[in-house]
Amino acid sequence: MAIEKFYSAEEWLARFPASSPPTALAIGNFDGVHLGHQQILRRVAEHGRPEKCLAAVLTFYPHPTRVLRPSEAPPLLMTLDQRLRAIEAMGIDAALVARFDAEFARISAEDFVRRFVHQTMRAKFVAVGANFRFGHRQAGDVSTLKELGGQSGFDVESIAPVVVEGVTVSSTAIRKYLREGQVEEAARMLGRAYALEGEVRPGTGIGRKLVVPTLNLSTQQELLPKAGVYATEVSVNGGNYRAATNVGVRPTFDGAHVTIESHLLDFSEELTTGAMTVRFLARLRDEMKFSGPEALRQQILSDIEQVKKYFLAARKS
Repeated sequence: MAIEKFYSAEEWLARFPASSPPTALAIGNFDGVHLGHQQILRRVAEHGRPEKCLAAVLTFYPHPTRVLRPSEAPPLLMTLDQRLRAIEAMGIDAALVARFDAEFARISAEDFVRRFVHQTMRAKFVAVGANFRFGHRQAGDVSTLKELGGQSGFDVESIAPVVVEGVTVSSTAIRKYLREGQVEEAARMLGRAYALEGEVRPGTGIGRKLVVPTLNLSTQQELLPKAGVYATEVSVNGGNYRAATNVGVRPTFDGAHVTIESHLLDFSEELTTGAMTVRFLARLRDEMKFSGPEALRQQILSDIEQVKKYFLAARKS
């Protein structure tokens, strides 16, 4: 069953009145829905079933930093729609997306728990990350939540961070890896390859005529991996294809705008529309400027051979 999505307390209460089951609730931003987030969400789903609770999430949009410290706001790993789909995949039944604005930021820790956790979502069990903070000026922490939970009748479980190869999994760490082009390290923290989703966008046609045919991706996602060429898997037109993907400005053609261009192996269709997903598996090289289309074409053919070797090695491992 698809996750039910609500964008205000009023919407939630209209669907789940007082006679409805209580919730097992996860609270957080969950950008990326990485391994640490998955631990929290899995715990809520596991707790909800035997206790006959609705497995639910309380999350926020836009990201609180956009409101509190806009100059420091990070580029997000996921759109809201992607985030909710990833949360749904963890077995969550319903999500309340609270609009985080200046008024919301002024809600005290006590009022946040009373209004949202207790009165609206009627939580019986709450799971959060160990570093969870909430309320005006982030005055509340896990200890505060447990104290308020004791007063309101819900239990609180703090989920320890996940550590991968000595590094604590976090959205911040994943962003750093992607900015550096370290897509394999990011994937280890995400539990899957980092993916960009969007639509096929018609290109200039120069690449198809002079170099090799490519599909261009138009995406609403904010964080692109570091400029360069990657071994990728592309989903388009109902199929999955091995690909070489370039993220960058196409310097050989004096490009000024960042593009995401993928040459798909074993694919010859000319698409100009449709959904497209690019999963970044390994970085091959930096983006470079070549003397002309033929030199670029030879390099791309070399990149394609590297992609083939990457997938061959992956199948053997």
